[in-house]
Amino acid sequence: MPRARDIVTFVDDAPPAGSSPWVVEPVAAPIAVDEYDPAWPAHYEALATRIAGVLGARVLALQHVGSTSVPGLAAKPVIDMDLIVADPAAEDAWLPGLEAAGFILTVREPWWYEHRCLRFEPGAAESCASEPGGSDAKAIRANLHVFGPDSPEPWRHRIFRDHLRREPADRDLYATAKRAAARTSNAAGEVVMEYNARKQAVLREIYARAFAAAGL
Repeated sequence: MPRARDIVTFVDDAPPAGSSPWVVEPVAAPIAVDEYDPAWPAHYEALATRIAGVLGARVLALQHVGSTSVPGLAAKPVIDMDLIVADPAAEDAWLPGLEAAGFILTVREPWWYEHRCLRFEPGAAESCASEPGGSDAKAIRANLHVFGPDSPEPWRHRIFRDHLRREPADRDLYATAKRAAARTSNAAGEVVMEYNARKQAVLREIYARAFAAAGL
């Protein structure tokens, strides 16, 4: 488990010289912030079942995080998940199974908690149609974030999620910031990382209150 001071400390360092986090470069696309969809938790469960089926005991923890995990919160229609494995750097132990299940490695950041991110797109694997939700499961899009047991980032994600579930004022504040960031980013033809940067100030403001409420 990470130390409390690591959980509340954000690391915003740039990649080392000559390094890029991108395995698959992002492309500019319209950013949609939709009203909350009560089907999102079921989409998460379908993906969680898929992940457990290919990784088994290698899944040390798996959680639904991000805006789609907060009832009532507007969000991009992309399920965010945090997967904890013993060693993210040992990709041979977990990556082939996820790739076979339709996930695509898009980000590799050894310098930032050994983070990896994989994308799941509609139709990424033919067996989607047999999962909960039937053929509608093909509409699932997801980002799967892979971390090790000592990473503070998944702790931050859960604290933030649970705070927004309890605090409607901060949930509404965050939704307003997300919609404003999406409008500006779409007008400028930006990628999602630039959208994230535009809402970061409000995000960090809410995080501060979430950490304080958690006693950190």
